[in-house]
Amino acid sequence: MDTDHPADEGNALETEQPSDARRPTGSAGGRPALLEIGRIAKPHGLGGQVVVDLVTNRTERLDPGTVLTTSSGFELVVEASQPFVKRWIVTFSGVADRQAAERLRGLTLSAEPVDDPDALWVDELVGSSVEDQHGRPLGKVVAILANPASDLLELEGGGLVPLVFLVEHKAQRVVVDIPEGLIE
Repeated sequence: MDTDHPADEGNALETEQPSDARRPTGSAGGRPALLEIGRIAKPHGLGGQVVVDLVTNRTERLDPGTVLTTSSGFELVVEASQPFVKRWIVTFSGVADRQAAERLRGLTLSAEPVDDPDALWVDELVGSSVEDQHGRPLGKVVAILANPASDLLELEGGGLVPLVFLVEHKAQRVVVDIPEGLIE
């Protein structure tokens, strides 16, 4: 999933994904133990920096000192990062040259979930039952789609509901206040 689109209307949607949808890793709180936050696209320059594509709107994931787990299972510590067009240039501790950076190409980066009680989490919304403001069931959320105007809840059967219409979220249940005729 991508993108760095925050939800509108005060909904802080954390757009991170469970690290491996085929093998979700559970934690005691019901959230996955690790969430995918980005991918190393390629080396940048000769000094060991890499270009990272974030799949989260939480840019603090690349703050110095942050520990990230790679899809190969080893950890990387962020030494420095800076925005670069729609990506990030990141320096990891111990990655000192282009050859070392090249070995990181294509690795997925994951991190522990952020504790933010005001955030809506993609992994919590997917699978939730959706009903409209009148209690009419609309289906289950199968994905969250990034959209410049508002992220979209994709429902089984193909229905799309802009996240700005979300008015309530509880465990495995979402209520939306949608205009007449949006989903028929």
